[in-house]
Amino acid sequence: MSPDTTLSERLPASAKKFGVWPFIDVVERAASLLTLILLAPFLAIVAIAIVALSRRSALVAHLRVGQFGTPLWTLKFRTMWTERASRSPKIGLIEYIVDESGIDYKSGADPRVTSAFAAFCRRFSIDELPQLVNVFRGEMSLVGPRPLTEGELKKFYGPEASFVLQEKPGVTGLWQVQGRSRLTYEERRKMDLFLVNNRSLKLYFTILLRTMLVVLKAEDGW
Repeated sequence: MSPDTTLSERLPASAKKFGVWPFIDVVERAASLLTLILLAPFLAIVAIAIVALSRRSALVAHLRVGQFGTPLWTLKFRTMWTERASRSPKIGLIEYIVDESGIDYKSGADPRVTSAFAAFCRRFSIDELPQLVNVFRGEMSLVGPRPLTEGELKKFYGPEASFVLQEKPGVTGLWQVQGRSRLTYEERRKMDLFLVNNRSLKLYFTILLRTMLVVLKAEDGW
């Protein structure tokens, strides 16, 4: 197998036919739209604050690998910018970013986060809220394996990446409620595989409820 073979080409035929829960999918998309409408004033305030502080677009879209290996642009509020960037206005609706360097940053003192407001948004996962748009589009689920770059999947998940990609990537998942940022990639890989292999309504709703508690307590988030 060529090292340049893409993840989508390596997926087994059975995985490409794998179906997600149709009813849960409909409910998630409806719930995400309703949540976006209800949170619209708050999201607008966050966006305005980010534009004022960074002088860049409030939203960024990171290229990730979606279900069955399809490209996925995950939306987030911008939380990383430099003083040099803030002095050179480049404001648009969304900045699209293809960057593999994030795999090397795991510390709570990430040098790329230079704003206290941005750090606050990351700690309470406010920066993840735009991913509700991805859920509404049907590209993501509320609960599932975290969307990763192709580099992360190849480096840390290896041949097991194909099994993780059977599911839609999630806004939250098992490792997000079992340690979040302090976990190693090996621990995250094991939990993602457990989530895929043991998917159930009980586990789904347990993760949703625990996510709310973890976010409110701002546990292990940076």
